[in-house]
Amino acid sequence: MKNILSSIVMFVVSVVVALGIGEAALRFKNADMRNYDIEMWRYALELKKRSDDPVLGHDHQRSKSAVLQSVEIRTNELGLRGGPTPPVEPGQRRILFLGSSVTLGWGVPEKDTVEARLQEMFKAQGDNVVVMNAGIGNYNAERYAQRFLTELTATQPTDIVVHYFVRDAEKLDAGGGNWFLRNSQLAVTLWIAGSRLFGESGEKSLVDHYKQVYEPSQPGYQAMLAALKRLKDYAASKNIRVYLAMTPDVHDLVDYKFDFIHERMKAVAGEDGFSYVDLLPAMRNLKPEELWSMPGDPHPNSLGHKLMAEALFPALQLGK
Repeated sequence: MKNILSSIVMFVVSVVVALGIGEAALRFKNADMRNYDIEMWRYALELKKRSDDPVLGHDHQRSKSAVLQSVEIRTNELGLRGGPTPPVEPGQRRILFLGSSVTLGWGVPEKDTVEARLQEMFKAQGDNVVVMNAGIGNYNAERYAQRFLTELTATQPTDIVVHYFVRDAEKLDAGGGNWFLRNSQLAVTLWIAGSRLFGESGEKSLVDHYKQVYEPSQPGYQAMLAALKRLKDYAASKNIRVYLAMTPDVHDLVDYKFDFIHERMKAVAGEDGFSYVDLLPAMRNLKPEELWSMPGDPHPNSLGHKLMAEALFPALQLGK
């Protein structure tokens, strides 16, 4: 009996030591910030927090900063990316961007984001305009509309840009409940590997997935419609101009497969009174190596944000 107990203890100790070595080795390997999955995990760990609002699931920590994927991301007193939110001035135009990690500018220096570029474009022609970045990773339309209506109305926008991405009609899980996934790079690496091994992959499965997401009967799709309507109703009550900027999936912009989503959202925008801006023409035919933030990370890089800003600027000028 004593030998059996001793063997069990030795086995447990060996496993713990092996896991510790594996964790340390992974953290050393990923210290160069070139692993997209691990950097996203660090983003959740260092800049996000659980939200008491079950619709949001998570929120940004306030007044925090972290270097993620070799780029500093800082949040202000409202959890927006960037410095302190400027006070309202008479005659000032205040443009608020709502969206997910593309809106945030994942992998893009703050000065190169679509919001910062637009700020400079308006400044160059002498306009008193503030452009605010409320993007948060792993948000959908339901979440960013809810966050605005419950947390960000004090920003007093004159314009709201819904920086809509193709996955914004998906129903998202709150997540964050597993201690090991929150605290271990080894655990999250194994989980991601298992998900990719046993999950569907490839362009066809992604197209099929989105076709299902945009079925009118799907709960995520219904939640997206309801969220945009709530946003539109609030904006109408405050005389706020609203825009829907349709952002493409950038996996393959040469043989693009998601035009059906753009057509659907153009119709939704028209029904709800959003000015519609399709950002696909500005990026069509670009290859991944030209546009991706880094290999393995399909977020638009600084060039992508420049192209989006240039496509949006004329529409925002018309709203003056």
